[in-house]
Order: sequence, then C-alpha cells, then structure tokens
Amino acid sequence: MIERAVSRVVDLTDPARSGPTNMTLEEARRLLAGADPAAVRGFAGSFALVAERGEVVRLVRSLDRPLRYFLAKREDGPLLVVAERIDRIREHLASLGFADQFHPSYTRMVPAHHVVELLLVGCPDPLPSYQRFFDPPRGILAADPEEIGRRYVGALAHEIRRWILRIDPAEPIGVAFSGGVDSGAVLLVLEHVMRSLGMSPARLKAFTLATPGGADLAQARRFLEAVGRSFYLEEIAVPPEAIDWREAVRVVEDYKPLDVESAAMALALCRALRERYPEWKHLADGDGGDENLKDYPIEANPELTIRSVLSNPMLYQEGWGVASVKHSLTYSGGQSRSCARTYAPLARYGFEGFSPFTRPALIEVAEAIPFAELTGGNVERLYSLKGDIVSRGVAALTGVAFPVFPKRRFQHGVFPEGAVPEPRPESAYRREFLARYAETSGVRARP
Repeated sequence: MIERAVSRVVDLTDPARSGPTNMTLEEARRLLAGADPAAVRGFAGSFALVAERGEVVRLVRSLDRPLRYFLAKREDGPLLVVAERIDRIREHLASLGFADQFHPSYTRMVPAHHVVELLLVGCPDPLPSYQRFFDPPRGILAADPEEIGRRYVGALAHEIRRWILRIDPAEPIGVAFSGGVDSGAVLLVLEHVMRSLGMSPARLKAFTLATPGGADLAQARRFLEAVGRSFYLEEIAVPPEAIDWREAVRVVEDYKPLDVESAAMALALCRALRERYPEWKHLADGDGGDENLKDYPIEANPELTIRSVLSNPMLYQEGWGVASVKHSLTYSGGQSRSCARTYAPLARYGFEGFSPFTRPALIEVAEAIPFAELTGGNVERLYSLKGDIVSRGVAALTGVAFPVFPKRRFQHGVFPEGAVPEPRPESAYRREFLARYAETSGVRARP
C-alpha cells in the first residue's frame, strides 16, 4: 500500500490493483482529474481511483469494486481518507488521533458508473456532486432472442478474451460453478475463447461448493454431463459449520441478509480453495448475470412490480439511483452495494476475481433489450428470458447447447434441496456489524 498523505488527501487503495487495464495508473488519474468525466468510459477492467486537481478531488470505481471515503476535520482544513474498506479508514483515522470523529455511517461509498467530485474547502462539509459516465440507451434492439443472445454472449466472449490475455499462460483458472445459466455460460465461453487462442483448457476447473448432499453439486454434475465436460468439475466439500455468517458480516462490512448469506458461502469456498491450492490466484464467476437480465423474484420484494423493474434503468445494478431518497450514501444501491459480497471474500483469501457480467459492454447490451416487448408485462416470461437469451447465445458461439435449470441462490444451492438454514433477520446482522465499532467510535450513528 502507498499512502499519499500529501496535504489533504490520503489514498489507501493498492496502486497495483487500482488502475484500469488499458493504461497506466498515472494516465488514468490524469484523465479522471480532467474536466470531462466521459473519459472514464474508456477505462477497461476493474478500477478504483482517486485524482486531485487543486481543491477538486474526483473518485470513481467500476461496478465490481468497492471504494469508500471519509472526511475528517483538522485545524488546518479537511482531510479526505479513501480506501476499499471501512475498517481501513477507521484504522488510519485512529493512527492520526481522529478516532473520535469516526462512525461507519459517516463513511461514503462511491456509486458505480459515476464520477464523484468533492471540493476540499473546509467547513461546512463539502457536498459531493455526481456525474454519470455510463448511460446506455434502453430498448433499442429488435425483439429477437436469437440476435440478442449473439450480441450478449459475443460481448461476454470479448471481455473474457481481454481478461485471459493478461494472465500468465502457466497459471490455472477456476470458475465458481453452480451449473446455473451464468456460471455455465462463463465456463463454456471461457473454454471456447481459450481454444480459439490456442490455449489448453486443461488449466480450467469448475469449483462447486457443497455441504453433504448439496443441491448445486447435483445440478453442476447434470449440467457438465449434458455438455460432455464432467472432467472440469471439482467438488469443494465443507461441513455446514464452516458457513460463518459472523465472519461474513465482518468481511463484507454490511448487514443486508441476502448479501451476507451469499458472502458466507463465498468465504467458505475461498477458504477451502486456499487450503487446497495455496498458490491459486484467478477465479471467475457469474456475478452480475441476474442483474443484467432482471432475473430476481419480484414477489420477494414488496417495493417492486414488474413495471418498476422494467421502467427504471439499471435498477438492479444501481438501485433507485443516486438522486433517490432510497439511495444509501454509506453503501450505494443495487449491485453497486452488493459487489462486496463477491469482491471482499476473494480479496480476504488472496484471489483475483473476474465477474464479466459486471462489465459495461455486457450491461450495455442488456439495457438495449426490449424487455417490455419480449415479456408483455408477464412476470413468468421475464424469469424465463435469461435462460433463453444466454443459452441461444452460447450455442451460437460455441455450438454447445446447455440445460437451463430454475434459478437458485448461491446460499441455497450449497445445502441439500429443502434443507436451507432459517434466515436471520437484518437486525441480527446489523447488530453484529455495529458491535465492531461500539468501543472505538466517539460519535453516535446518524438516524
């Protein structure tokens, strides 16, 4: 880590992981510091950046990376501390003697697809401004699932190719695999791209986390048998007690039940993989596929209707939007918030993750889908759309037809069918999270 404690900004992000993959870190910072936030649209890969120009500080991140900031007050002016994690901010403030100013609710998350701009001009606190750099047109494609599938999976293949070319050819590659639509597409397209580049797919493994009798393990076997690729499967068996929700709360620094539960599974997978393979680095997954194709049970959220899901741009990626009352300044919204459920467990155990469905190129195709025309406002048609589009696209690209199974969440598939643990209320997770800061914060939480 490099701490740039020059005057008023401390950047605690890791320079080796912060910049886009198509330019140097300094080039990216120079573009971000410039007057045109649209330049950020050209950043490739994952990034989490801070740039300064005079009194102006700009922050930006990709959808799959967290980036948080905190403004402390000093006698000689404000101090901005930027990091991926809340606890990292707290530790740095404590080292400077500012622990009494800290509370986790005072931290702010940079929302995905926006440049956040702050003016460090002293009291009162500067109000950030948000400038969108990614705003894809909506519903412009023809209502043709075959053509949409080609475009969507073509974008998937393009992003996978860019990623694979940056990896040492001697290094193995894993896929967090459930046998669902998204992880299945990632595995098959990854294999296809490797073969097209003259690479051996013997480097590939499909890792499936399971407790005894886990539903995803049976599904993964059925999927791979159907496509003639059972040799990729490697079961990662863990006892039920290895699923630790308290650890998940600590690692993701959040308390939303579905995200905590998913993160608990990811932590169990990463921990078991690290024990089995001490040097393994690269792990791909299908995170973001549900958000892109709007494949979430609407009836499970009383705030949603099919009309709101289809009418609000990037609702599942960004939540209700940064200008909304429902937007959380501390956490952001949608996948912009929940990215920590994947990123933080991988980082905790030293993996470099890759979630291709979070890339703007795939979201751009997804937003261009005429969902209303294809579904006619019918919820069941919406739920079946992802499997239809993605399976058509994968077949067109690779020649492989794969089975489409009903959607199942990560935290449910690890256990046997019908044996999912009773979910805890959000209040339990929230108490666990806040307990970490009860003795170190000198201020009360904002209501």
